[in-house]
Order: sequence, then C-alpha cells, then structure tokens
Amino acid sequence: MTAAVLTATGVPPTLVQVTVTELRSDKGQVLACLTTRADAFPDCDKDPLARKLTVPAAAEVHLDFGAVPAGRYAVSVIHDENGNGKLDTRLGIPREGYGFSRDAAVRMGPPKFEHAAVDVAGETVRLAIRMRYLL
Repeated sequence: MTAAVLTATGVPPTLVQVTVTELRSDKGQVLACLTTRADAFPDCDKDPLARKLTVPAAAEVHLDFGAVPAGRYAVSVIHDENGNGKLDTRLGIPREGYGFSRDAAVRMGPPKFEHAAVDVAGETVRLAIRMRYLL
C-alpha cells in the first residue's frame, strides 16, 4: 500500500502530461517548460521552481512533468530543430516551432499567462499542444 503525498494545502499532487503534435520534422529536440508564474512565462527563466523538459523531436511528442502541487500552470514548447537550446528568430519572427497550453493564440508576441493557464488539481491533467510554424 502506498500513502499519498500531500502538499501544504492538503491536496495530493497532480500529474501533468502533455502531447505535442504537428511537428514538421523529427530533427532536433522539443524544449518545454511548466510554470505557475506569469512573470516567468513563456521561457520560465525567472522561475527557479519551473519544470523544464528536453526530449528528442518526433512526429508526436509526449511530455510528463510528473506530479505538481495544485495551482494554475501554463506550458510552453519549442521545436528546437537545430538543437542550439533556444528559439531561433529572424527579425523577431520565430524560425522554429512553438506552442502553448490551451492553444493560446499568438498576436505580436507570446500569449499572456492567463490565456495559456490551466487549473491543476485532483485527477491527472492531460493537455494537447499543436506546434505552430511561421517560417
């Protein structure tokens, strides 16, 4: 018998799993991050508690962020085709693929945290993100 681990709020952690689709190639890698902080979205650099994953690119990519405390989270993904660890741009326009939880729309820059955020608590949260390309 396994005892459930409870967070400070008394709510057990929730698994967060993401499926990324519509990658244009299997070159490079997919970089992903999960954060609760609006000021750290979408690259998560300002959030030391953000969960980051790097996995090989494929036609469909499955990400498992593991169990996280209950809260409001947003996910961002990048198809880093050349494997340099960042989203390449030309004149500010992404040259590689990107995507966000809730399929948040991009208008003159990345979406706001609240447009991509999902509530995480209780049952496993399964998200689908469609990779987008501009160039």
